[in-house]
Amino acid sequence: MADGEEEDDAFINCTFKVFEQDYMLRNITYLWPINSTIMWTFMNEVIFNAKDSSLSLYHKNNITLLLRACLNIESAPYVLPWWQKLAWSVVFSLMLIVAIGGNIIVIWIVLAHRRMRTVTNYYLVNLSLADLFMAVFNCVFNFIYMLYSHWPFGEMYCKVNYFITNITVAASVFTLVAISLDRYMAIMKPLQHRSSRTKARISLVVIWLASGLLALPCVLHSTTKIKNYSGGKLKIVCYIKWPDGTYPNSVSEYVYNVVFLLVTYLVPMLSMLLCYWIMGKELWGSQYIGERSQRQLHSIKSKRKVVKMFMIIITIFGICWLPYHGFFILVYHNNAISKSTYVQHMYLAFYWLAMANAMVNPLIYYWMNTKFKQYFRQIICGFCGLKSQKFAQQNMDLSLQQIKRGASQSDYFHSKSTR
Repeated sequence: MADGEEEDDAFINCTFKVFEQDYMLRNITYLWPINSTIMWTFMNEVIFNAKDSSLSLYHKNNITLLLRACLNIESAPYVLPWWQKLAWSVVFSLMLIVAIGGNIIVIWIVLAHRRMRTVTNYYLVNLSLADLFMAVFNCVFNFIYMLYSHWPFGEMYCKVNYFITNITVAASVFTLVAISLDRYMAIMKPLQHRSSRTKARISLVVIWLASGLLALPCVLHSTTKIKNYSGGKLKIVCYIKWPDGTYPNSVSEYVYNVVFLLVTYLVPMLSMLLCYWIMGKELWGSQYIGERSQRQLHSIKSKRKVVKMFMIIITIFGICWLPYHGFFILVYHNNAISKSTYVQHMYLAFYWLAMANAMVNPLIYYWMNTKFKQYFRQIICGFCGLKSQKFAQQNMDLSLQQIKRGASQSDYFHSKSTR
């Protein structure tokens, strides 16, 4: 029997026993075959809230106490004061504005400019796409749900919400792993490195398929239900109903969370850190015999810059997501945390930190990549007037620098060949 049916039967049985104990309600035995929704409506409208009810205040209080004792009815979730809601709304809104705007700009920069369509930048577009989906289709709805402890968006979007959460997290980390492997092959085994846009597109398709498979249980088991709290308060909850129960009592969900933690955090993080440690030794610690050409020095400098940027991206990813992943494992082993008064603030803080990772990546591109910085400035400053001319002048100056660098390298190799 499904959990919902068991809860309905328990509620009806319990209510019937309570009615049997009260002499004024013993004759309401015809309510026995009625479902729990009608029973709740009857009690709220006829017994508790009716102004002309023949039941005395003593009987109402007695029935309430008996029902709470029998059903173990919980108190309604703690509702944050208005100023705390406002503070969290401002914090989340600022983060979402930067995350959505920044990732849209990154996608536009790569797709709208031919010279930016490199293999690495295709992976960055995929990373920005995953972050954008998470910010738009998940973070907004989850924040409202956490703020009010009520899910008003329906059962279908409850499934979509859980699915987007896990598929975007998995796609982000798998994309970072793909970038790390691509950089590792380019630096450590350049003769075997055969990167192409076609291979990049194929790997991106594989990334999303694997991420969707990992997130599939969320679609199969996510659902909503109306939860009754003391005082007649009704709230809709969006949750995952596993075959053996719900969080934090479900072993299935605990196993899934541990597997998800391993596949999307611990194993990828350790693998990427190992890759970048080896690449760091190669780029910063290796000793070369003989004199290096200007082209070799420029190549090494460029590789160091790219590796440094992705090392920062991965480190920030690990810092942002560790508290969020650890929270669910901790609550499973210490359920008292989920019932504490500060848990709502704790979860909001951990969730904000995880979502802030989607905001940070575009800022890193702006900070550490000259080409991204120029296009970001073009968007921020506008497309017209003196600022647009200034941007064009910067592009011209950059092109002249590249031409001069190429000419100097050509002169250098020419002088070497005539010796």
